[in-house]
Amino acid sequence: MSEYKDIENKMSKAISALKEELVGVRAGRANPAILDKITVDYYGVPTPINQLASISVPEARVIVIQPWEARLLKDIEKAIQKSDIGINPSNDGKVIRLVFPVPTEERRKELTRQVKKFGENAKIAVRNVRRDAIEEFKTQKKNSEITEDDLKVAENDVQKLTDKYIAEIDKVVELKEKEIMEV
Repeated sequence: MSEYKDIENKMSKAISALKEELVGVRAGRANPAILDKITVDYYGVPTPINQLASISVPEARVIVIQPWEARLLKDIEKAIQKSDIGINPSNDGKVIRLVFPVPTEERRKELTRQVKKFGENAKIAVRNVRRDAIEEFKTQKKNSEITEDDLKVAENDVQKLTDKYIAEIDKVVELKEKEIMEV
């Protein structure tokens, strides 16, 4: 089964990419991970907010950002406003608060459609890995490196891996949808 390690790695990367994309989908809950991609110019170096401040979630719909240097408040606030997270930060001179509004029913349905689309893209990536792997095995068969029986076993094993990862994608998508539809 070690020859399938490469195939499995590629399939698990599709799931990792899906999870990363889903972090950016705002479900109305405060999730500090939405700040991960936002950087602030710190002495000429784009630096992630989590390296410049402590980030906490005191309530389900509030993120509090407390910079370690007070002068960074304005820069962090500007970076959040420029980003596409769609939340206006409030700055009280000490901390920045991000208050997440409760999404409307229509918005939640739109988000679940977006999540399903991300899930479908991940499934396509997994299926592409399967297709490439099977093509590789067929080439090996054509070059007489493996037998017809070996090819059938390999195709079967790759299909089992594909099914396993597709099921995992479905689980990840289902969890995110449940989180979004929760009021």
